[in-house]
Amino acid sequence: MISTETLYYDGKCALCSKEIKTLQRLKDSDLVLIDLHSLRNDEFTQSPKSAMLELLHLQTANGTWLTGLDATVQAWSHTKIGWLFKPLRWPVVGTVADFFYKKWASRRYCKLYE
Repeated sequence: MISTETLYYDGKCALCSKEIKTLQRLKDSDLVLIDLHSLRNDEFTQSPKSAMLELLHLQTANGTWLTGLDATVQAWSHTKIGWLFKPLRWPVVGTVADFFYKKWASRRYCKLYE
């Protein structure tokens, strides 16, 4: 069983990289951060590389996969300020936040990779 959680991120995305630098500084030792560009193509077993680049992916300690804002909130729960991200999962706020996250993520991906 995995004892840590792993967040997979797009290191070529300037905004993503800025957030990851902050997360790296604040996180506990139970969160591992992996730039997807550091992996070989045969290491993508959960989703194709393109799908993982489009949305954040986090593998939990029990092996469950979270994506998008669920992954973000879980990753930030490994910091002392994780409580600030919890409202992103509240019913109404979460629906709106997911809409805008997916819209932004899709545009960001298209601009970087297509």
